[in-house]
Amino acid sequence: MTSRNAARLARTTGSQPGAGRLHGVDAARGLALLGMMATHLLPTFQSNADLTPTWIGLTFSGRAAALFAVLAGVGLALSTGKQKPLAGPELSAARRGVALRALVIAAVGLTLGGVEVNLAIILVHYGVLFLCVLPFLGMGLKRLLAWAGGWILGSPVLAYLLRPWLLAAEPPLQLGHNPSWEDLATPSRLLADLFFTGYYPVFQWLSYLLVGLVVGRLMLGKAMLPAFLLVAGSVAAVLSKALGVAAMEDWGGRAALEKVLNSPGYPLHSVLQVNLTGIPQEGSWWWLASAAPHSGTTLDLVHTSAVAVAVIGACLLLGRLAEWVDLDLLLPLRGPGAMTLSLYTVHVWVVSGFYLKPLPAGWTEDGMYFAQAATAIVVGMVFVLLKWRGPLEWLGHAANQAGRGQVRNLR
Repeated sequence: MTSRNAARLARTTGSQPGAGRLHGVDAARGLALLGMMATHLLPTFQSNADLTPTWIGLTFSGRAAALFAVLAGVGLALSTGKQKPLAGPELSAARRGVALRALVIAAVGLTLGGVEVNLAIILVHYGVLFLCVLPFLGMGLKRLLAWAGGWILGSPVLAYLLRPWLLAAEPPLQLGHNPSWEDLATPSRLLADLFFTGYYPVFQWLSYLLVGLVVGRLMLGKAMLPAFLLVAGSVAAVLSKALGVAAMEDWGGRAALEKVLNSPGYPLHSVLQVNLTGIPQEGSWWWLASAAPHSGTTLDLVHTSAVAVAVIGACLLLGRLAEWVDLDLLLPLRGPGAMTLSLYTVHVWVVSGFYLKPLPAGWTEDGMYFAQAATAIVVGMVFVLLKWRGPLEWLGHAANQAGRGQVRNLR
């Protein structure tokens, strides 16, 4: 038996941690992690007065986090029956497992929320998204497509209508910081922030998990599907972004929004290219015509979802190429992609150590990023080669198995 066939047999029979995982999916997850780290550590705007976007902001802002969320949906689909969703007692057990895993993720996020750091930590929102997607885990492809399309179209409009009402409360139903354990004492404020008024609004972001479920329910092993995902995702991404830019620049959208903001000289053009977080999107329906990163509009959701689908398709194609040449080309990405929770947590903790402090002598922002990215890649590769789970991945897996009633299978 060749080494390639032996590896395939091991993945099929579940004789190693993470058995049955598509290497391309893990590689895409690793790419999402490195992209999020880039937006955390490298400037997304230049330091001049007009806030000119950097290539980091133009490339990764909004897209890396969305890829992370879409991949969550893909992973859930792969673990709940792939193209044939589970039903009956098996589905109930799977939902219990996902729910317990979600609580682990949220607990890690609430703990990180207590550290002082200038980052928007996604983990609590990520855990809540896992809970919100539970009713959809038993759906087939056609129903998921309908729900995903409807949610992408409808959720931004409902959020636009509800958000001003929530922010008009006294005090406003918005945290203004990362969720922490202390925020459990004010559940209405916490929930409003998580779902509507915070950095990663779960209400709209559920769209990403639904798109991921659609992708995961497809037969990813089919020869032409990765190419289809790459082409279709690229086309949808280009068209949605072009439509958003045309609405803002050619049809009068940006001019109308500048009047609403009533802030002469504010670089709205630059912000629309990189990150709309922090700007109150109210007072004009033109906000819903934007495709700006982190705007949560329909065009933003379509564009970032489509980019994620294209990246997944590209990584799956690279995985096929790696099998063909019998060389693990994806190892530098799939290594960190197999333990993103642990590496993301360590990344946040390390960044918090430099909060409001100068970088060590001789270090630059670029150097700090490449040091952390290289460490993540090396550690991830070592864990994959040794067939180990990351520590927090092991905890999440144990919670999942406990929920499914399979506590003996904790490797």
